Amino acid sequence: MTSKVFVSLRVKATPERAFAAFVEEIGAWWRPNGLFQTTPRAPGLLAFEPGQGGRLTETLASGKVFEIGRITAWEPPVRLQFTWRQANFPLELHTEVEVRFEAVGAETRVCVEHRGFDQVPEGAARHGFPNEALLMRLAEWWQVLLVSYRDRSA
Repeated sequence: MTSKVFVSLRVKATPERAFAAFVEEIGAWWRPNGLFQTTPRAPGLLAFEPGQGGRLTETLASGKVFEIGRITAWEPPVRLQFTWRQANFPLELHTEVEVRFEAVGAETRVCVEHRGFDQVPEGAARHGFPNEALLMRLAEWWQVLLVSYRDRSA
């Protein structure tokens, strides 16, 4: 069994601009969340290294870089897929995020699917929530992120 959250919204931008804003400006629109912290330290600045195999990293105030994940699909301006890992996950555990960009008239529908949180063990980002509640919190956070992203991408 797998679990996933799916959120989407439209942005007033072409798919090219929407894709670029997502990957190149993530440090400007990303909003940290206490339930889904990537590290136990104060939030840092997120950035993608573009291209297949590139990294999604968070640079902390100390200068230390935490690798959140790797890009597993780089198909601008249509699709981006990357692994997602928090510092408190077991070393071999990664969830997966897929982002799709679809032209809808003069706008772009941006769809985010985050999969694999059913693999996250107790004590690692679950905060005692049953799977359904955990996924609801994750979906709420992605909604906040996408609104911030929409405001940035226009």
